[in-house]
Amino acid sequence: MTLDTSTLRVAFAIVSLTLLLLFYFITFRRTRAAYSGWWCLALTLFLTGSAAYLLNGTVHQVWANPLGNVVLVAGSASVWAGARSLRTAVPGIWYLAAGPAAAAVASLLDHPATNNWAGGAVFLALMAILIGLSSRELFLLDHSYSRVHRPLAVATCILAAYYLGRLVAFVVEGRDGRIFTSVFGSAATTIVSSVLLVVASFSMAELSYEQQTQDLRARATVDGLTGLLNRTAFMDLARDELRRLNRARTTATLILADLDHFKLINDQFGHSAGDTALQAFADACTAAVRSTDLVGRYGGEEFILLLPGVPPERASEIAADISRRLQSHQSTLVPRLPTVSYGIAGTAPGRVDLEALAASADAALYRAKTLGRNRSVLAASLLEDKSA
Repeated sequence: MTLDTSTLRVAFAIVSLTLLLLFYFITFRRTRAAYSGWWCLALTLFLTGSAAYLLNGTVHQVWANPLGNVVLVAGSASVWAGARSLRTAVPGIWYLAAGPAAAAVASLLDHPATNNWAGGAVFLALMAILIGLSSRELFLLDHSYSRVHRPLAVATCILAAYYLGRLVAFVVEGRDGRIFTSVFGSAATTIVSSVLLVVASFSMAELSYEQQTQDLRARATVDGLTGLLNRTAFMDLARDELRRLNRARTTATLILADLDHFKLINDQFGHSAGDTALQAFADACTAAVRSTDLVGRYGGEEFILLLPGVPPERASEIAADISRRLQSHQSTLVPRLPTVSYGIAGTAPGRVDLEALAASADAALYRAKTLGRNRSVLAASLLEDKSA
């Protein structure tokens, strides 16, 4: 018995609906992970697009066929957005809407009332590109991220290659070509898509749980307001880094920074202004230091930085750069951003006691405040003052 394309599309729609319900109630409602949300949206769009194609051959084909193309491309864009959310920021809405918009224009201009492959070349190209981009995002994830993302990346790559093969056969032979109809036709594609959809859904459930775990881990180590390391996470990472530097016989410098007269900002302009000042200083720090440096919020309006391989004199220049960046920040909530005092302490050969290093930097910070604030004081110069 040979199943026609319509029967296969009904089966694909049932599979999509079943997976959507299972994924939503079992995975998304438990994890609330961004990846789960994007995959639920993709399944919804795949279901809708498959249903639209069932109207081919009827008087409704003129709008249903372009709608199916647009919705399936939008589903692939959602898969790309979900895969990207595992690694970095999701593409902007205009990037996600560009593919469906191109599919809509190509389909509407290609006589959709009589041509059930209206805009076919553009549709196939967009599907190959967006699925290929999804595969790329999965490959770019760290190897230790999960057990399933690499196999899923390979499966997604195979599907992208399949759509690329469809595109080539469609352009070379046309929709009635022997290779296109037998290997890359709608019936074969529906079967391939159904199998991969089932496999992908179970793999993506594990990725959603992994994303939730990563989010919880980040919340435990990152300060919610500034996005910097919180105090506990900074101290743990700094101890590990100092041990590593000691083994490599490399020095480092610790900076304690305190925003001057910070309470006055809250009193004069409100706590939202104070939050803005803290965020502006955090942004200035991350812009001035290297990606290998550690930056954390020490508590309240105090911040802490560990700069591996940087001598105290150079750290003083970095502190001045941070202050310049802070003062250049424009904000309607804070007419005048605060100045900053810094205490700077460098490590000595064989010195790995983080608490003692922080105490030296804190004493230097106290000296900076007693000298009038808005300055840096090196712990070495503090020792010289005491011995004088």
